[in-house]
Amino acid sequence: AEFKFEKEVHDFGKVVLNKPVVYTFNFTNTGEAPLIISKVETTCGCTVGEYTKTPVKSGEKGFVKVTLTPSGAPLPFNKGITLTSNARTPIKVLIIKGEYVEGNTK
Repeated sequence: AEFKFEKEVHDFGKVVLNKPVVYTFNFTNTGEAPLIISKVETTCGCTVGEYTKTPVKSGEKGFVKVTLTPSGAPLPFNKGITLTSNARTPIKVLIIKGEYVEGNTK
């Protein structure tokens, strides 16, 4: 089993504090065996990861959906989402980044 992501880094740009934003990382299993994601870990409570729970057969697509609810001070962020799976490379890190801004800023 092996991941082939469309992209591994997503830049949200400016993100308004306390307003959730969502991005879905899509992948294809380019390996021979079914790909099974066993765990998705985020670096903070402000980020939640959902993912394809069923085995992804060779040539089929799956996803890792990340919901970020920014809180705290306005500042740049760079967060990793760590996937654990049965892929040839069992640990894979996806990156989300951007900048938290106050709600009244355009």
